Amino acid sequence: KILGSISLNDKIRKQSKNAIDTLHKMNIKCWMLTGDNEETAKEVSNELELDGYFSQVLPHQKQNKIKELQKNNEFVAMTGDGVNDAPALAEADIGIAIGSGTDVAAETADIVLVNSDPNDIVTLIKFGKSTYNKMIQNLFWATGYNVIAIPLAAGILYNQGILISPAVGAALMSLSTVIVAINAKLLQIKK
Repeated sequence: KILGSISLNDKIRKQSKNAIDTLHKMNIKCWMLTGDNEETAKEVSNELELDGYFSQVLPHQKQNKIKELQKNNEFVAMTGDGVNDAPALAEADIGIAIGSGTDVAAETADIVLVNSDPNDIVTLIKFGKSTYNKMIQNLFWATGYNVIAIPLAAGILYNQGILISPAVGAALMSLSTVIVAINAKLLQIKK
């Protein structure tokens, strides 16, 4: 006869569901690799509406799962906080350690989240996309000015009566640098 039982489990952070939902809206798949048993993993996966999970996974198996996903041309970002996550964090295209986790995870990862908030992963992705867009804009501005101003100052259209002085060309190059700097300062994360 069973006289009693005790069940222990970790609480799912309140912010986790919102982070997963936002990542799904961004067309990012969310999988869980856990050493927990099948029943616990399935329950967490269902509650968070994950794309899938792997349960009862040992540290070297987590690393192998990352490799499998990469072989299928998946770009993999791994988030973890423990010693057992370190091999997978190192293997992933981007390793993200939770700040409240172990030193080994933080040292292995590419990025460390200070606040241990799952929504920071969403912010991180948005920041990366905004930064990339700003880089493209700045390349356009810098290249545009230089492609136009330098040949005109060199006299490429002199026979057509178009010529700017080298001093004006140099001023335009300086202006392009100022515009690029101002544009970079306007970097904002879209919410």
